[in-house]
Amino acid sequence: MVLPGEQARLYRPRPELLPAAHVPSLPHYQRLYQRSVEEPHEFWGDIAKEFYWKRQHTGPFLKYNFDVTKGKIFIEWMKGATTNICYNLLDRNVNEKKLGDKVAFYWEGNEPGDSTKITYRELLHKVCQFANVLRSQGVKKGDRVSIYLPMILELVVAMLACARIGALHSVVFAGFSADSLCERILDCGCSLLITADAFYRGDKLVNLKHIADEAIRKCKDRGSSLKKCIVVKHLGREEITVDGTCSKSPPVKRLCQDVQAPWNPDVDAWWHELMSGASTECEPEWCDAEDELFILYTSGSTGKPKGVLHTVGGYMIFAATSFKYVFDYQPEDVYWCTADIGWITGHSYLTYGPLANGATSVLFEGVPTYPDVGRMWSIIDKYKVTKFYTAPTAIRLLMKYGEKPVKKHSRKSLKVLGTVGEPINPEAWLWYYSVVGEERCPIVDTFWQTETGGHMLTPLPAATPMKPGSATFPFFGVVPAILSESGEELEGEAEGYLVFKQPWPGIMRTLYGKHPQFETVYFKKFPGYYVTGDGCRRDKDGYYWITGRIDDMLNVSGHLLSTAEVESALLEHAAVAEAAVVSHPHPLKGECLYCFVTLREGHEFTKNLTDELKKQVREKIGPIATPDYIQYAPSLPKTRSGKITRRILRKIAKNDQDLGDISTLADPGIIKHLFNSRCDTKQ
Repeated sequence: MVLPGEQARLYRPRPELLPAAHVPSLPHYQRLYQRSVEEPHEFWGDIAKEFYWKRQHTGPFLKYNFDVTKGKIFIEWMKGATTNICYNLLDRNVNEKKLGDKVAFYWEGNEPGDSTKITYRELLHKVCQFANVLRSQGVKKGDRVSIYLPMILELVVAMLACARIGALHSVVFAGFSADSLCERILDCGCSLLITADAFYRGDKLVNLKHIADEAIRKCKDRGSSLKKCIVVKHLGREEITVDGTCSKSPPVKRLCQDVQAPWNPDVDAWWHELMSGASTECEPEWCDAEDELFILYTSGSTGKPKGVLHTVGGYMIFAATSFKYVFDYQPEDVYWCTADIGWITGHSYLTYGPLANGATSVLFEGVPTYPDVGRMWSIIDKYKVTKFYTAPTAIRLLMKYGEKPVKKHSRKSLKVLGTVGEPINPEAWLWYYSVVGEERCPIVDTFWQTETGGHMLTPLPAATPMKPGSATFPFFGVVPAILSESGEELEGEAEGYLVFKQPWPGIMRTLYGKHPQFETVYFKKFPGYYVTGDGCRRDKDGYYWITGRIDDMLNVSGHLLSTAEVESALLEHAAVAEAAVVSHPHPLKGECLYCFVTLREGHEFTKNLTDELKKQVREKIGPIATPDYIQYAPSLPKTRSGKITRRILRKIAKNDQDLGDISTLADPGIIKHLFNSRCDTKQ
């Protein structure tokens, strides 16, 4: 349980981090930050000089309009300059920086013992080969390619091959359904799909090609222009050497079963057959800094995915710079981001950011609890991971099993820990800090979005005193503000809407094919600002605390309450493993709190426990926050990336059976159970 005052306590960086740190003190950060927001042209211009540009920009370094009342919203960084992001990530590291023999990725398969590695030179050769394959299939600059792969090296190769020839990649998480894949293919008009035969997630076999074929059929019925499907033979893999010859790798026994991939010779082609004989040299397509790089779909509050579009130049320098400073990257580091590449974290901080810095990363196919709950800590020891980046959901999951599985492993290599994806409750932060990091590793609790391309609010490891649960201060070039409902900027201690006042290089440029929606969603509510959709609190020390999505805010008897704050209070109880809070209509208060709680092993859901939880919230936040309903949930409805789907929980709380699309849920079966065990709200 979090002790009183722990959230306000400052945890200062360890002195041993300071000598080699890029930013060794808070005053140093403040000086750099001040320059980045007052002189953004010069600040980012100096960083841009660290990359290769075929043609330098000649016009204004930055042009933009954030105010919908003054015309079309647009952002342009270094327009007119030309480069290629793949060239900067691979060719320069191999040829100029002499990192060809350095490991780019250690790949760790689902099964312990199933592993390999790839150097920067080998990665460059394979990317060039596949770029030539794509060109042979008719893919050209500006075309869209859909990638539907598990966490394997071919996923990185496919992304960078698209970037090399100027094609846009649209990576779809390999846990999504055929309907979800189809919808994304159709939305951006993909001409080619890359998938695999099958893979294991834990002990579950996923027949990926079957799902892809169903999606292709659905696309065809709706007039899709998709013409080709390239298939990676993943189970019982064949490793393709640079000269195109095949050598059967010794597969783990459980992967040896014959997975029969359905085959349509008019559409399907094997990856390894196309790669055989493909040249390892491929001239890159030189792209304008504002040319499109990739589309990545993110769900809105309605559940309808939006195609977030990022461009070449600004995204490249922002992903690279934020990776370098936020993780205090050093050349000897081994870095592990556990996110799937199907999400923006896997794009920015497993692919583009690390490779731009010549880093060595771990690429993990499996799950944290397979074959046992010590898997993550064993991988850290195996590869001597120094920088580790994961989600609060994973931390809370592993907390349920206690300290013993963690302490069975050394973890002595760890230097920096990170969190991403959602606000982390102080109890989980403290467990991560004290148990996993043994109180010697700073935690970079990062706030950002698919739309922002990179970190927006974050500590820096050697510079920022940390508060458990706070994302602390803005990253370079980021100017946050907190607005009231009427759009007034609030100074000092305040709580309201989190917005940003000026563009940073990694900001999305539009929603693919839906620019009017882009303007409405992100700029219309408060003209002149980028609207995050998140609530935020700034404390007396200037620290920022994310309070959750604005549509997850509650107005109880005229008081604005954050669901994240109530969830944090519930999670401080020793019996609670996970909590999710949503609103429920109330005849007197307007809204009241309906809470779902998952318990730790060894605890039972009783009236006494319910009373304890209500008392804890009341004491932690105030009487106005006392939950009206607390429902036991053996598990919560989540997307396959681990995010709780509060949209569905709101429906369950109201006994509304019209759920909409639930195809992206990891376990749709939990919904029926939650409806059947609802609290009686008719009292």
